[in-house]
Amino acid sequence: MSPKSKKYTKLTQFRLTYATMFDPPEELHRRFEKALARLKADLAREYPMLIGGKERIAAEKFEDRSPINRDWLLGVFQKGTAQDAKDAIAAARAAFPAWSGLRWQERVRLLRKAATLITKRVYEFAAIDSLEVGKNRMEALGDVQETADLIEYYCDQVEKHRGFEKPLRNDPLKGYRARNLSVLRPYGVWVVISPFNFPVALAGGPSGGALVAGNTVVFKPATDTPWTGYMLARCFLDAGLPPGVFNYVTGPGSTCGQELMSNPGVDGITFTGSYDVGMRIYRTFAAGAHPRPCIAEMGGKNPVIVSRRANLDRAALGVFRSAFGLQGQKCSAASRIFVEKPVKEAFTKKLVALLEQTKIGDPTRRENYLGPVINESAAKEYEGYVGELREAGRILFGGERLTVGELAMGSYCAPTVADNVPESHRLWKHEMFLPITMITEVDSLEEAMRRANDVDYGLTAGFYGSKREAKWFFDHIEAGVCYANRPQGATTGAWPGHQPFGGWKGSGSSGKSAGSLYYVQQFMREQSRTVVE
Repeated sequence: MSPKSKKYTKLTQFRLTYATMFDPPEELHRRFEKALARLKADLAREYPMLIGGKERIAAEKFEDRSPINRDWLLGVFQKGTAQDAKDAIAAARAAFPAWSGLRWQERVRLLRKAATLITKRVYEFAAIDSLEVGKNRMEALGDVQETADLIEYYCDQVEKHRGFEKPLRNDPLKGYRARNLSVLRPYGVWVVISPFNFPVALAGGPSGGALVAGNTVVFKPATDTPWTGYMLARCFLDAGLPPGVFNYVTGPGSTCGQELMSNPGVDGITFTGSYDVGMRIYRTFAAGAHPRPCIAEMGGKNPVIVSRRANLDRAALGVFRSAFGLQGQKCSAASRIFVEKPVKEAFTKKLVALLEQTKIGDPTRRENYLGPVINESAAKEYEGYVGELREAGRILFGGERLTVGELAMGSYCAPTVADNVPESHRLWKHEMFLPITMITEVDSLEEAMRRANDVDYGLTAGFYGSKREAKWFFDHIEAGVCYANRPQGATTGAWPGHQPFGGWKGSGSSGKSAGSLYYVQQFMREQSRTVVE
């Protein structure tokens, strides 16, 4: 076998997940860089909305600029209005009877085709993700591949359960024969509103679940990430979904977004974002004429507990990756670190040593692990939080905007570790969504657990210690996604079919997790059917 063939074989055998992406084949880097160069040579194009299978141009536009360098105009997008949102809902409503009436096998076939297109376009897709969000290349590739895997997983679930049609006990009626059946049926028009940080997985995952269940979808991406949203829409439409089954609208949350939240023609909604907005949507839906499903994932304030018996090298690496990956802009980011007193100093030194080696800059470059925060507003919030932490405690590392050379052209913030902040300080319970983590020593694991659970959130949590202690941790922590002794990430890195992702308490509304055994059923409601012969 030639060297070229060996490289190709290695690439095709490589399975990209968040757990394996830290040792990729060289060919992966070459393909990413080739796609990136091609895209950068053709920036600033205008992109339409896609409603009812047709392109739509709005009277007003908005620019999509890269947080890496504000001079980079990535594209021009449509400033959709409330009327555009209404039209998209109407198109989805018109398409629903035929789409829901398809055999489930046909919907699965089309959704698998969309997943295949996402994988086929993974390098171009990831390069856009990196340019638009500021992700390093491996984080971006993971976001895109996870999307395809989520859709495939939901197709698998529908196939495994044969469209969720289940026979029930038959009535013992003398002189008659009764047949009973339980059927899960789609709701109708489903809205998906996605965040900026995972603009592919947190859009394509819920959209795929809604679609394979038989719903039609109206999708609105975050204002910071319309380009990745357009790419996702093209994959669904290019796969052959009929007109109106998947609709893509862009525009302000105050007009276009508000219409999607409040329109009575919407039968269900999936939202990923802040607690405040998520609860507003949840309450808005509850005020309708009848109950409607609202799947809201609303952030986290995720703890890590480090025992005196922990492997400190593994713990420091896991915390580093989860606290600062994607610049801390993950709902699953490790933002509160509770370390038993005997190992606090040694652990902190190891964490700071990792930060001192971290390269920050244009994340499309292979050598840089951290990029910019999403926009200037986020950077100003960073400065405000750092000021509070500096006044209340001390900054062990970071704590400043980075403005030297090329970094001045973007929104770059140093990864920051704060220490000695009083337990009563508000930032122990407030989600910052930035490259900031807070660390403190505790006298016991029981104290650490009390503080870990003393928040309104319950999304992810991590632990480092003995096997016996890990079992105790799982039995007592109040969170939906829990990890023990994981070097790939203390609180981050869930993958479809491996780690279901969903929150407790104020982190989630449904009690069910994405990429899990029970997710796709949320997009359907049960009907029992009895036929007497």
